Amino acid sequence: MTFKFDPTLAIHDLIQDLKWDPALRKEFAADEAAVLDRYPLRKDERTAIERRDFHALYTMGLHAYLGGQFARLIYGNEAGKGAKEAVDALVRSLTGGPVSGRGKAL
Repeated sequence: MTFKFDPTLAIHDLIQDLKWDPALRKEFAADEAAVLDRYPLRKDERTAIERRDFHALYTMGLHAYLGGQFARLIYGNEAGKGAKEAVDALVRSLTGGPVSGRGKAL
């Protein structure tokens, strides 16, 4: 599996904004679609975000570090179950397995 970074993907800005803006994280948790509407996401990029398809995002060129950050933002960043759930969902997606649930955006 080879992934090539594409700096033009809008998801990079989305993830950085979610990391640094608590109000945006709260809004993303309440109305993800409204937040996604504000970013110039490609159709396939948005679909992959909505489906939590990290494999597709990495194939498109998502930066490897930011994929892990995004998983933690969606599935939880607290110690214990939240962090484990994030890692498990990311690995399942990358290895072609099902990603259950939508996560809980922070």
